[in-house]
Amino acid sequence: MKRYFIHLSYKGTNYCGWQIQAGQNSVQEEIENALTKLNSNKKIEITGCGRTDTGVHAHDFYAHFDSDADWETAHLVYKLNLILPADIAVFDVFETNPELHARFSAISRSYEYRIHVKKDAFISEISWYQKLNLDIEKINKACQMILAHTNFECFSKVHTDVTNFNCTIHACEWIKTENGFVFRISANRFLRNMVRAITGTLIEVGTGKISLEEFKKILDSNNRSMAGVSVPAHGLSLVKVTYPEGSFGN
Repeated sequence: MKRYFIHLSYKGTNYCGWQIQAGQNSVQEEIENALTKLNSNKKIEITGCGRTDTGVHAHDFYAHFDSDADWETAHLVYKLNLILPADIAVFDVFETNPELHARFSAISRSYEYRIHVKKDAFISEISWYQKLNLDIEKINKACQMILAHTNFECFSKVHTDVTNFNCTIHACEWIKTENGFVFRISANRFLRNMVRAITGTLIEVGTGKISLEEFKKILDSNNRSMAGVSVPAHGLSLVKVTYPEGSFGN
């Protein structure tokens, strides 16, 4: 049995997220169906590097599957892209160490949340249109607090099935762009709804609804009800997934 990794991207607008859910259209199901078709209708199941919510996008995503077939990977990439819808693109398929796991071997994930303040019909599905005047300097002071923090239960969806709420944040920063703002955050792991909850709370810091002192109290509270509202999913994108150096033989 060989293990293969798929490197891909997708626009999440038309999907319930990555993971298969009964009666809904998911990215995972689309790819599994395509692989199964190319495997003489013998079922192939894939494991993703994480789970994205409904409407969230992924510019950089990995999944793995096991197969006893000897795939010609370049041809498999070509055939998958023929079968898959236009909003899912496969960059590469390659054989890896059987111990390498798409989800558990990943050491870092990076997200971006995009906001545009001037109406733009061409980015409306990948960026949140919101007229905001944000104090970026104040927001980035709150980001420094996030970098120094560990327990993020206050930003986690309630009743989440996890053993702990600890995350190591590697980077956290807001940037002003020509037509809005970009929030960038990287960590070893993220809790459900965490990035969207952090984004919404930091917006309240930037608009003056929450002081830096109040933000610190929210971080220390472990209470989701104290934090701000979650921003819409369509502005969020997974932009980078990192594995230990040499994982893919490079």
